[in-house]
Amino acid sequence: MIRLTRLADYAVVLMSHLAYHPDELYNATDTAEATGLPMPTVSKILGLMAKGGLLTSHRGLNGGFTLARPPAEISVADVVCLVDGPIALTECVDDAASDCSFELACPARGPWRKINAAVKHALEGVTLAEIVTPFGHSAEDLQAGHEAHREPAH
Repeated sequence: MIRLTRLADYAVVLMSHLAYHPDELYNATDTAEATGLPMPTVSKILGLMAKGGLLTSHRGLNGGFTLARPPAEISVADVVCLVDGPIALTECVDDAASDCSFELACPARGPWRKINAAVKHALEGVTLAEIVTPFGHSAEDLQAGHEAHREPAH
């Protein structure tokens, strides 16, 4: 069975939650409560997403996190890669060192690369905006909310 790690799955859930209201500031405690995910996991994911540039960290008493880009510009692949590393269904498709003794002579290596590319392309083709759209927001609504959040206060 091909499966994402639990942490990557939780990261998609968490980032989708933030994308639902991209103009809000989210802290770990409230986000953990809202998503039902364990607090230590939420803190870890928020840190990974901020370090990877998908979230912006706001320090201070009322600090928290906001999306660094509009939901329509953050793909599921962006989130998964920050948690799990490069998308690779087998060891021989990610260009990393492999301990497979059959790698060079393997007749399936080419097809695995094609399959891996298709999976990667599919994950790159789904954005956070598309994930939350069924919940009553269009991608345009999410974009407008993100832009409104980014405008400087007068």
